[in-house]
Amino acid sequence: MKILITGSNGLLGQKLVSALRNDAEVQLLATSRGADRTPEPLGERYAALDITSPMEVDAVFAAAQPDVVIHTAAMTNVDACELDPEACQLQNVTATGLLVQAAKRHGSHFIHLSTDFIFDGKNGPYREEDVPAPLSIYGQSKLDAEHLVMNAGLAKWAIGRTIIVYGIAEGLSRSNVVLWAKSALEKGQPIKVVDDQWRMPTLAEDLADGCIRIAKRGATGIFNLSGSDGMSILELVQRVGAYFHLDTSVVTPVKSDTLGQPAKRPPRTGFVLDKARRELGFAPRGFEEGLAVLKKQLEGVR
Repeated sequence: MKILITGSNGLLGQKLVSALRNDAEVQLLATSRGADRTPEPLGERYAALDITSPMEVDAVFAAAQPDVVIHTAAMTNVDACELDPEACQLQNVTATGLLVQAAKRHGSHFIHLSTDFIFDGKNGPYREEDVPAPLSIYGQSKLDAEHLVMNAGLAKWAIGRTIIVYGIAEGLSRSNVVLWAKSALEKGQPIKVVDDQWRMPTLAEDLADGCIRIAKRGATGIFNLSGSDGMSILELVQRVGAYFHLDTSVVTPVKSDTLGQPAKRPPRTGFVLDKARRELGFAPRGFEEGLAVLKKQLEGVR
């Protein structure tokens, strides 16, 4: 099975590469912008790709002839998307359209990563069939990309929706809430943390496993792929502190509207995971189990 990954330098991308690079059933082509940042260079199994360039997309697909595309590349900074809607549209919608059309020409199974931010957060946790209502430009861009995937007439497509992906990987351009919380608490920095947003954080390895299960089963349709434990962002930070034996007295609970963030966040998301458990055998770890994975990796890095 020839699998092409976009965004292979990102957190999820690196976890997919790690899981697939020695898989005898898979011929891997990892793509991302710029040079390969995976810990062990992939050599010929890596190609630099600007997903907003029709010529580059066509050339990479023509060379790779992929059976499966796992599209992880996106502009995911919610406030940056709000402040620069053109860049968000280009990266999250236009580029997805280019990849979808290339996948259609080559008969590839297209697996698209999406987000809980397509919902308004009034009625979480959500099922796959619930009606989206995004509050932000980022959320709208990901919903628009979903519609492109669904309506392109692809031979096979799947959408994996996820929530707050955390973990560690080489040379990441962005941190994530778990690493941020751990770092801030270790430094004893006073931090403000919202207590009115509720999520189900997702270990990057578990999300990668869900994507690979979709690919290997040839599964189609929408799948919720998140962690299994729901909590407020405040509780998340407190649980990180408790797990790593850090003082959380520096944490001040605040309401979302006091932070002055450009983009609105949905108050309560979360996912019902029954479909992914049943059809894919998806079995995400609990939050503390995920932190244990992270701890081992951090000790290995040091």
